[in-house]
Amino acid sequence: MSNNALYTDLSGYYDLMCADINYQAQSNSTHRLQQIFGNSGKRHLDLACGTGPHIYHLIKDGYQCSGLDINQPMLDLAQQRCPDAQFELGNMCDFEVIKPYDLITCFLYSIHYSGSIQNLKNCIQSVHNALNNGGVFCFNCVDKNHINNSLFAKHSVIHENSEFSFGSSWYYRGEGEKQTLKLSIEKKTTEETQRWTDEHPMVALSFDELKALLIPYFDVHIFEHEHDKITAWDKASGNAIFLCVKR
Repeated sequence: MSNNALYTDLSGYYDLMCADINYQAQSNSTHRLQQIFGNSGKRHLDLACGTGPHIYHLIKDGYQCSGLDINQPMLDLAQQRCPDAQFELGNMCDFEVIKPYDLITCFLYSIHYSGSIQNLKNCIQSVHNALNNGGVFCFNCVDKNHINNSLFAKHSVIHENSEFSFGSSWYYRGEGEKQTLKLSIEKKTTEETQRWTDEHPMVALSFDELKALLIPYFDVHIFEHEHDKITAWDKASGNAIFLCVKR
């Protein structure tokens, strides 16, 4: 299958795949960070927005939201969920905006979809250009040096008389700028069981390397990957929230 075949072909199942994610908590946390560190503006752009669940919640906090994604079926679903938002097909590593934003987000580790250090640099430059002064870029990520290749996450959900089981795991070989997100989906009915697997190439880097890329453009704050409180990164955990304020 192609690199993004699962993402593309199973867009109708994407929300089921992410059913265990607390989108409201993530959105509320981002809103608090914007209030504390940002410029108080309400123009928001969500990169790799998928079907728009974060936008759905941020609209409730008064944001004027837009979404960018490489997959049109995802955007079609996002528009149904958030009819008041604006959505555009595009690449987060190379985009321009007509009117700048106050908050740009990239959730669910999607920043790693940049795929390479050079593409990530282009993404950071595009985000910087698209923000108002004092605007905030908020995203979560994983440190390549803390990836445990033996760990995986799995959950199941019942939908339309079928049982879906979803699995995901990171793989990093220990060197280089490439890591892999491995995904699996199983759909089980009384008649048959269908299985899909896919591997997505992702960019790999340490938090120190990532901070070095961001520093020329932003004041960078790194927090623990928690959404009910704001806690500085302990420099030991492998997941973190990056909060970047445009100078």
